Amino acid sequence: MAAVKIADSRFVQKHNANWVSGNNNPAQAGAYVPGDGVIEERIVHPLRWSSLISLLLAMFVITVGYGYLLPVLPPMIAQIVGTSDRESLSRHTGMLTGTYTLALFLFAPLWGRAADRHGRRSVILAGLLGFASTLALFSIADTLALLYLSRLLNGLFASAITPAVYALIGDHAPSKEWRAHRFAMVNIAGASGFLIGPMLGGLTSLIAREVTPGPSTGIPLQAPSYITAALALVIALAIWKLVPERVPRAIDRQAALNPPSNGTVLWRLLAVSFVTALAVGAFEVGLSLLGTQTLGMNISQLGLMFMECSLVMLVVQTLVFSPFIKIEFTRWFFAPALAILASSLAVVPLAETGVAMAISVAVVAASAGVLSPIATYWISLGAGEMQGTRLGWQTAVASLGQAIGSAAGGLFFDAKVFVNASFTLTSVVVLVGLLASIGLPRLLVPSHQLG
Repeated sequence: MAAVKIADSRFVQKHNANWVSGNNNPAQAGAYVPGDGVIEERIVHPLRWSSLISLLLAMFVITVGYGYLLPVLPPMIAQIVGTSDRESLSRHTGMLTGTYTLALFLFAPLWGRAADRHGRRSVILAGLLGFASTLALFSIADTLALLYLSRLLNGLFASAITPAVYALIGDHAPSKEWRAHRFAMVNIAGASGFLIGPMLGGLTSLIAREVTPGPSTGIPLQAPSYITAALALVIALAIWKLVPERVPRAIDRQAALNPPSNGTVLWRLLAVSFVTALAVGAFEVGLSLLGTQTLGMNISQLGLMFMECSLVMLVVQTLVFSPFIKIEFTRWFFAPALAILASSLAVVPLAETGVAMAISVAVVAASAGVLSPIATYWISLGAGEMQGTRLGWQTAVASLGQAIGSAAGGLFFDAKVFVNASFTLTSVVVLVGLLASIGLPRLLVPSHQLG
């Protein structure tokens, strides 16, 4: 098997070859002698900035396509169904949001496996083209059946992008610091999409109300859908031109240095991803319904609330993977962040003023914003050549959690079981997930590897 020469490597794991050099010289490290005595080397180059920016835009556009619907979905359903019944609107808001994330759960592992076998770029391109097409279909939907179908198809194609983007960046990682910082940029791109998305939906609705005479029309939905679809097509063209199709197969040096001790580590990380996504899904739907039905917020005010949420996530994720925090130290964030997330979710429906609501939303966003990127980083670090597959599993598990959370957030919002059932039940689930994080830091980096 051809060997790997990595720009900043110390050593890589021996793999069907005889180790030749283990020094710290970038020009020599990573050389292997195959059975015939011929030395072959490969160099893992970090991605060019033009390629990286194209991938970041791909993550940005799929979160814009999801986020812009959050403030306009309840009134849009009311327009199509022709009712203002709170229970009906709550149910369909939760189920439509859950349909999208359920599609991510069903298809992300398949896309991740395809990315490992057939190349990352082709999978990303297929996802972007399908994503743009199904957004256009969603924009012209005039029945509930077509809404559900288009959201399912939209999630199907969106599920291709996340695991393939992370895997491609992981393929080019010459060091764990490089990987962590680029993953942080991916998370920031996604958070920025959530930041722009709700604002786009809310502002479009306001503008449409001012310029469109007569009763409400479908313009508030159609305009951001077409804009996002067009942006996705432009980004697909950029990726086709700028991103390499295939990366030389290489042994992941960081995975060799820090392999998971057993499958338990992966499943614990997946459990953390699941409960975090479930909490976010229930929170998003619950906040939409709480704002419109209880606090009397209009679409613009609700859009600003989601914008605050995304902005806090963006800032937190920037800090977590900043040079001020050692990468290895991030493994200690799991348990505290889960505890804060659980407690803040329980407090959200108790906020009676705008300031109190803003503070509680910020705390939820900050804790969830910490958990998601560090789980992704540690899963990728131990994935080796199965980057696409492992990250596809994480996307699937997180999407299942978000689907369940979104559906539960709508179904239990007006439940008569007990007060604030959706937020309270979600808080309890997060506390159960906290158990999975106990002992996880020492499993991720055993003490003998810390030097």
